[in-house]
Amino acid sequence: MPALKTYRLFISHSWTYGDAYEKLVKFFDEHPNFTWANYSVPKDDPIHNAKNEAELYAAIKAQIAPVNCVVMLAGVYSTYSKWINKEIQISKTDYSKPIIAVEPWASEKTSQIVKDNADEIVKWQSQSIVDAIRNHAI
Repeated sequence: MPALKTYRLFISHSWTYGDAYEKLVKFFDEHPNFTWANYSVPKDDPIHNAKNEAELYAAIKAQIAPVNCVVMLAGVYSTYSKWINKEIQISKTDYSKPIIAVEPWASEKTSQIVKDNADEIVKWQSQSIVDAIRNHAI
C-alpha cells in the first residue's frame, strides 16, 4: 500500500464555539486512511497576545502559509467573527488556498461569507469533509 499523504490543515474557528472545533479534530483523528497535521491556532497559543491587528494578521498568515487546505466552520457565528474576512483574504488572495466550508449539524442558518468563498460546501459528516479535502487540497 502506498504511503498516505499528510494533509496540512488550518481550521478556522471561534473558541467561543470550541466544541465544534474539537469534534472536527476528532473526526480527522479517527477517520480511516486519513493523515493530517493541525496548523490551527490552539487556545493557549501566544498568537492571541499579539500587540496589534497587524501582528495578529502576520501570525495567522504564517499559520496558513504551509497548509494544503483551509477548513472553515460555516456556522452563522462566522459571519460576525472579527477575523473571518481576514482569514478568507489570507487564504484566497495572499495564498490561493482552497477553502472547505463545513455546515454545522442540523443548522438552519449558516455564514454566507464563508459559503461565498468556499471551493466546496459540505455537511457535517466526516466522509464528506475528508472527500472535499482530498479533492481540493494543493
